[in-house]
Amino acid sequence: MSQIEELKKKIPTHITVLGGGSWATALVKILSENQVKIKWWIRRKTDVDFIRKYNHNPSYLTDVAINPRKVKTYHKMSDALHGVEYIILAVPAAFIPSTLKDLNKKHFEGKKVVSAIKGMIPEENMLVTDWIEREFNLPLGQTCVIAGPCHAEEVALEKQSYLTIASPNLALAQTFSNLLNSRFLQAHAIEDLYGVEYCAVIKNIIAMACGITRGLGFGDNFQAVLVSNAMQEIKLFLDAVDPETNRDLNSSGYLGDLLVTAYSQFSRNRTFGNMIGRGYSVKSAQIEMNMVAEGYYAVRSIYHISRQHKIHLPIIEAVYAIVYEKANPQLEMNKLKGFLK
Repeated sequence: MSQIEELKKKIPTHITVLGGGSWATALVKILSENQVKIKWWIRRKTDVDFIRKYNHNPSYLTDVAINPRKVKTYHKMSDALHGVEYIILAVPAAFIPSTLKDLNKKHFEGKKVVSAIKGMIPEENMLVTDWIEREFNLPLGQTCVIAGPCHAEEVALEKQSYLTIASPNLALAQTFSNLLNSRFLQAHAIEDLYGVEYCAVIKNIIAMACGITRGLGFGDNFQAVLVSNAMQEIKLFLDAVDPETNRDLNSSGYLGDLLVTAYSQFSRNRTFGNMIGRGYSVKSAQIEMNMVAEGYYAVRSIYHISRQHKIHLPIIEAVYAIVYEKANPQLEMNKLKGFLK
């Protein structure tokens, strides 16, 4: 290796992480394992000040130690975006427009944007990457998405985990994957941006459905059928909105991400659904959770897109009816039984 290559290897990559939640905290931890410098923007100034003083996030994954040599926290977003190569979006999709409202395309010039968001812009039924492309004139080739199967809580415990990084620019996905690889995490790159991003959105809706059935008292047998049918709905949806012959839905970025979200105790969407199944109203469940369940917003977007394409997705339609039309969860799941096989 030449002296120039050695020098480049030692120069850290500069990254901004936007968001102060559990997934943002987990990503900061993952990235800190490698040769990076992180500017971490958090909306609440009290959290910024706490992390600066104690090197822990006071609100999420509180046991994770933040390395002050590699991580600096910011409350002013323009300062956090200055002089970085990558911007990682890790705030709920519903809050992306308001979070980025004071930015313009100059803030994104020459930078790569990574979406760690598993939701859609609700008012417009748009994927986050499409919205960023439109609002800030950023080519899709400068964007990628992070998918699982991976829960922030297990990253905090340093349990062996895996991520899928998708971008139409495979070289970008591979480069970013290398920034994530560590002693407890492996990331791999693929080109199917839309397939991975849509699947990450839909799996949260399916997790809500699984939670609802659990809350109603259904067992493992029903959930296994529900999840296997959900995979068929995902294929039907993707074939309609973004047909791709080389897509392998059995791989970890698709099926694996669905399984971990549908079955894990850490899944906030499953927890949200479970509360609905047990009789909570949507509003009371949201208040008690104190975290955003992306599936709540996503099901409306996916429902309307599926209607536009004239495709029948019984599980998606059942969750939509329960959450947005106040349908009785028991009656909807009883109706759903007739569509599953």
